[in-house]
Amino acid sequence: MAAMAISPPPQATQVPPKQAQPQAQPVVAGPKGPEAQGKRVRGPVSEPHTRPEHMKDKTGTSGQPIALLANYVNMKSRPNCAMYQYNVGYSPPIESRGLRFVLLRQQEEIVGKVRIFDGMVLYLPKRLAQDVMELVSLHPNDQSKIKLTVTLTNELVSTDPAFLQLLNILFRNVLRKLKMKQINRNYFNPALAIKVPQHRLELWPGFITSILQYERSVMLGLDISHKILRMDTVYDFLNDLYNEDRSRFREMATKKLVGEIVLTRYNNKTYRVDDIDWSKTPQDTFSTSTGEKISFIEYYKKAYDLTIQDPAQPLLVSQPKAREIRARKGDSSPILLIPELCTRTGLSEEARADFRIMKDLANYTKVDPNDRTATIRNFLGQIKTVPEAQEVLTNWNVEFDKDLIGLNGRVLPPEKILMGNTSFAYRPGEPDWSREMRGAPLISAVNHQNYLMVFTSRDADKAQDLFQTLTRVGPPMGMRFDEPQLAELPNDRTQTFLQGIEKQLTPETQMVIVVLPTDRKDRYDAIKKFCCVDHPVPSQCVTAPRLQAGGELWALEIPMKNVMVVGIDAYHDTVTRGRSVCGFIASTNASLTKYYSQCFLQHTGQELADNLKVAMSKALQKYHQINQVLPDRIIVYRDGVGDGQLAMVVDYEVAQMMDTFKQFSSGGYIPKFSVVVVTKRIITRIFLNQRGQISNPPPGTVVDTEITKPQWYDFFIVSQSVRQGSVAPTHFNVVYDTSGLKPDHMQRLTYKLCHLYYNWQGTVRVPAPCQYAHKLAYLVGESIHREPDEDLADRLYFL
Repeated sequence: MAAMAISPPPQATQVPPKQAQPQAQPVVAGPKGPEAQGKRVRGPVSEPHTRPEHMKDKTGTSGQPIALLANYVNMKSRPNCAMYQYNVGYSPPIESRGLRFVLLRQQEEIVGKVRIFDGMVLYLPKRLAQDVMELVSLHPNDQSKIKLTVTLTNELVSTDPAFLQLLNILFRNVLRKLKMKQINRNYFNPALAIKVPQHRLELWPGFITSILQYERSVMLGLDISHKILRMDTVYDFLNDLYNEDRSRFREMATKKLVGEIVLTRYNNKTYRVDDIDWSKTPQDTFSTSTGEKISFIEYYKKAYDLTIQDPAQPLLVSQPKAREIRARKGDSSPILLIPELCTRTGLSEEARADFRIMKDLANYTKVDPNDRTATIRNFLGQIKTVPEAQEVLTNWNVEFDKDLIGLNGRVLPPEKILMGNTSFAYRPGEPDWSREMRGAPLISAVNHQNYLMVFTSRDADKAQDLFQTLTRVGPPMGMRFDEPQLAELPNDRTQTFLQGIEKQLTPETQMVIVVLPTDRKDRYDAIKKFCCVDHPVPSQCVTAPRLQAGGELWALEIPMKNVMVVGIDAYHDTVTRGRSVCGFIASTNASLTKYYSQCFLQHTGQELADNLKVAMSKALQKYHQINQVLPDRIIVYRDGVGDGQLAMVVDYEVAQMMDTFKQFSSGGYIPKFSVVVVTKRIITRIFLNQRGQISNPPPGTVVDTEITKPQWYDFFIVSQSVRQGSVAPTHFNVVYDTSGLKPDHMQRLTYKLCHLYYNWQGTVRVPAPCQYAHKLAYLVGESIHREPDEDLADRLYFL
């Protein structure tokens, strides 16, 4: 491609951001030896103790016992396995962190070569001769004497959070010794890269690792991971866009790239693309930390021996994160990146929707239990056989077992599915009842006498097929579909769809069914916003005969009476950066199949509990309106809690929701109350172990020992079966509990709720109210970007 293809115009269309130095490979102050970790050792983040005092034994007993393996390895107890923390003071004071490394290194005969040092705090595997030692080093510039005072401040044992943090630092060093490359938090092996040339993709295999204190011991958890990279550069991608449509090139480039995560292979760092600066090129200059003016072309040649081919390409703009600003000593100016040197990571929405791409990738990423455990075991063996890797652990008296831990679990019995005048049990090991539902009457159904069907003239046959399908399958299920009101449109423009709906819509319209020619996002978003905000009416956009028509489809036996379950989840708004959407779903009937939904938008830093208080109050009012009584028991399933946010849920959100109860019955309303934090993104994998044959555990498998935490009331449930790869359990942590429920009852209820999601005739990975909350937050965050109208709150319009 000629260089002029994407060269900047004479006048920039955007205000150029402040010029910034490109983010280079971080320079680690100090020697490239055992002490060089690349980052300051931050204080450990301790997990809050949330196990209720009354919960002495958190293990259940119901279900059939089952022998399992988990992807954890015990750390062996060794008599000398301890770490010693020292503070290093300098007199006169030394500001330069790098100089502190140099001065300490002169004392290697005393402190030893094996150490972790961040410039202030020193960690050693052995205790020094004296708890306070005064040492003298020479300044490398003028040979002046600098006094170092090394003071013992703590002796760390395996249960200390700081000890665990240091173990994780050491193990990352082990991964580096195995020639693995760090990308974000995880490590991958580019030497074993898997090429998928037909899709211009590349997979780097790697591992997610974590060392933590579990129920009985410290364990290393590790699981397989894959990093998806594009084989072409961002520059190649821009070329393709330019050749597709030159008139809309800049518009499409901005739309496609902003929000993408790119990797700079010269330092294996990732950045979020926030903008494209069309006014700057690699020929522009910037000032280095020494004040030298240098062009981007010269900088990359000098620093990385990389030659930039097109000097006229625009630059990508990435706004630095808070930790990057700290590393740059407060410099918050944008980071500018060269498209030629950037590779996109992950998959685009178009790629995820491409069945062939996902199928080809699944051959490598969906690893079955037998291969997964074999890969983990081979990796553990590799650590033992690579001397440099083993030395890292040996130097600190750390040793791990050779194999994965075995543990006992239980399999809960299959649930009985209740429908209109029948009930049935699905096959054990396969929680799917789509076949049994065909022609079976629903618990409660809605007749559709006044509904609108919107379609283009080209899709008239498709709309007719959909209507015939509804009239055929509806009556056996107890639903009647009368002739719809038709709105046939002359074209597929978004505005034409909106005008067609508005023209035919009446206050009596029960539902709008929109037959779409394609799944174009902007058109779908506009229709959903119109039907959820501007003119509230339940709506379904379909590209195939598939419809959620309302009512109660099926139910389960719920032994508890007068209970309300709540699901909460959050999703980031895709339009407004720094804003998130929270979905709040609360049940309103005894069978836990009808819900009242709310959604609110909030900015980063705003306390979620401020809105939760209002949402809980409205949910209780609605429950009382329908049932003429307030619930005796409330169980909240809180999804969307990130790392480090657990304390916020416990200390603030729980208190605020409980404060809501005081508004009712003149402050005398005190329901039995539980809050369960639901986590899907976990490292844990559980395997069925049948005489050495490794496979997936059956649905209903519960684990509440060994790999749980002693300070938590927690358990894992495998609620689904998978046809390919390894099944993933879900972690549940009961952070507050006055319900009086036994662990068996909490586990059984949680598993039951995984059966009640009406968009899938089978079990889902999280309780239905959580999945509903996610669907609501996703719809608002992706398409509507405003709070839906209250008139839709008692219907599952977001499915």
